[in-house]
Amino acid sequence: MSKDEVKKLFHKNIMLIGFMGTGKSTVSSYLSKWLDMEEVDLDAMIATNAKMSIPELFEQYGEAYFRDLETKALLEVQEREQLIVSCGGGIVLRDENVNAMKEHGKIVLLTATPETIYERVKDNKSRPILNGNMNVEYIARLMEKRRERYLHCADIIIDTDNKSVKQISEEMIQKLFV
Repeated sequence: MSKDEVKKLFHKNIMLIGFMGTGKSTVSSYLSKWLDMEEVDLDAMIATNAKMSIPELFEQYGEAYFRDLETKALLEVQEREQLIVSCGGGIVLRDENVNAMKEHGKIVLLTATPETIYERVKDNKSRPILNGNMNVEYIARLMEKRRERYLHCADIIIDTDNKSVKQISEEMIQKLFV
C-alpha cells in the first residue's frame, strides 16, 4: 500500500504505546518520514512546554504532576488528525488518556522482552522510573504491572524484538488496514 493510499484511508492518529525501550520514538520517526505524516513525541512536547527535562520534572514535582502534564499534552494533540504520536510508557495508566486515544486514533502497542529493553535503555540516564533500578528483574516486574493496561487498550500489537524499524513499520501498516 502506498503512502498516499494510507493517508487517504486513515484520517485518525496512530498512537504508539508500550514500555520504555520498545521503539516508540524510533518507529514514529521512521513512519513520519515514510508516510509523510507529522510526528509528535509527547515526552519531548512536555519537556519543551515545561522548559525542563522529564527527569527534572519527576525530581522537582513528582510523577503525579508529570502525569497531569502528559494528559494535557495528549488532549492538545488529539485536536488534530493524521499524526503519528509517540506516547510515554505510562500514558495508559489513566483511563481518560486511553479513552482519548481510542476516540481519536488507532493504538499500536510495541512490545519487547525485558532483556531487550534493558539492552536498549541501560546507558540512558533520562529514565526516571528506572533510576536506581536499572536491571532486568525490575524492568520485568514493572512491565508485568502494566501488561494488562497495555493489552486492554491496544488495537494492534507488534513485537519489536529482533526486527528492523522498517520491518516493524511494514507490519504495523499491514495490520492497520486488514
